[in-house]
Amino acid sequence: MDNSFRGLWQRFVTWREHKISEKNFILALSFVIGLLSAVAALVLKFLIHHIQNFLTDNFNATGANWPYLVYPVVGIFLAGCFVRYIVKDDISHGVTKILYAISRRQGRIKRHNMLSSIVASSITIGFGGSVGAEAPIVLTGSAIGSNLGNAFKLERRTLMLLVGCGAAGAVAGIFKAPIAGLVFTIEVLMIDLTMTSLLPLLISSVTAATFSYVMTGQEAMFKFHLDQPFELERIPYVILLGIVCGGVSFYVTRSMNALEKFFSRFANPYKKLLLGGIMLSLLI
Repeated sequence: MDNSFRGLWQRFVTWREHKISEKNFILALSFVIGLLSAVAALVLKFLIHHIQNFLTDNFNATGANWPYLVYPVVGIFLAGCFVRYIVKDDISHGVTKILYAISRRQGRIKRHNMLSSIVASSITIGFGGSVGAEAPIVLTGSAIGSNLGNAFKLERRTLMLLVGCGAAGAVAGIFKAPIAGLVFTIEVLMIDLTMTSLLPLLISSVTAATFSYVMTGQEAMFKFHLDQPFELERIPYVILLGIVCGGVSFYVTRSMNALEKFFSRFANPYKKLLLGGIMLSLLI
């Protein structure tokens, strides 16, 4: 059965190489990657939302709700068991994993990253863990692009472009913001900004954002209303806001690295779980 499928797939790949030009095929793949990345983003949102609702369905908004102290610890434990005993690999930080794949692995990301980050992060976030959904979904989208390109035996440069298409589609899909997906990929993943790379990235971003709008409605993720037009006198305050936000980002990054270094001293994963759970519960 497997040999028969591989034979059919090989014939399809050979037919594609002779019948469809590389340029047109990349554009078609960028559309597919954008669509799949948006689906992955919606699945992640769905899982987080329903896990959270299931756990807090009967909670009183004005009550103490003591289970909030326990839920994050349980979520970390379940996610840790999933990674340790099912995935059996370090899924790491999303963006770090992508940059490592681009610089050291010729754009190749392991297959399990197309699913493992969604499952682990949905459990952690759904149970109240203090992490975000952006990095896991970016890794998921990039893994989709990498493995799809690898299945068609595309060259290294094209494979890295498809990794960028997956990242752009993931960001655009989860935020409904195609320009954000494009800018994120160019600035963070440092994909070369040429017409050859720009068009596939745009197609992937727009496809993902459009699919999210169709499936979840026209409502923006972050809504705001401007009562007054922007005035030049406010520019210094905007600059100050940028400096403060940069400082907060620097603090979060350095704190996370310091905590990782601290927890790396513990060889026993259950000690890490106990200590990390206590710290998180105290913060909550």
